[in-house]
Amino acid sequence: MVDLIKQIEQLRNSDTRKIVEQRLSEFSAFRNKPNEEWFSELCFCLLTANSKARTAISIQKELGGDGFCSCAADDIRQCIIRNKHRFHNNKTKYIVEARKFLDIKDKIRSIVGGKGKHGEIEAREWLVNNIKGLGYKEASHFMRNVGYFNLSILDRHILNLMADNSIIGSKPDSLTPKVYKEIEQIFAGIAAQLGMSLAELDLYMWYMKTGEVLK
Repeated sequence: MVDLIKQIEQLRNSDTRKIVEQRLSEFSAFRNKPNEEWFSELCFCLLTANSKARTAISIQKELGGDGFCSCAADDIRQCIIRNKHRFHNNKTKYIVEARKFLDIKDKIRSIVGGKGKHGEIEAREWLVNNIKGLGYKEASHFMRNVGYFNLSILDRHILNLMADNSIIGSKPDSLTPKVYKEIEQIFAGIAAQLGMSLAELDLYMWYMKTGEVLK
């Protein structure tokens, strides 16, 4: 863990810091965007499950601000296929089913309220229980992208980096809620040592594995 912390501190003292801070600023600004854009971001996170974030970004850009809200299911399906994204049938189904929560911004803000981290945890539980196709990772990803920074996004890059540095024994074969929360506590401990939010730590660690700072 010591080596990992040193590497992250070095990144924080490099030009990468500007990129990370810019991305965090963009996430924070999302809180002021309308329900339609929050729903678009929810659909982006649905698309990223077991698939590449870069092609999910391409789909989101092609459909535009309200495409996920209003496009016909077949148009969404064809867009997913054109962008060579995986699981076009299931992803389309999940997006269309999620439309019963087009007021997603209002819903999440009402759950989080003024409860801080505990409110964010409650909102994630609501997302996992109510949005089909959204697991803990994707729900945490959505919460981060709309401006909430107290949850960890335990994707394969983060888990591999933690395993490579012997922070966890090995990358788990499956992330049950119990295992996810256990690793999240370890991740939170690293963030605390560095004096940064879980969202900030995630971006630095993602950069270490990919050389990019995506959303």
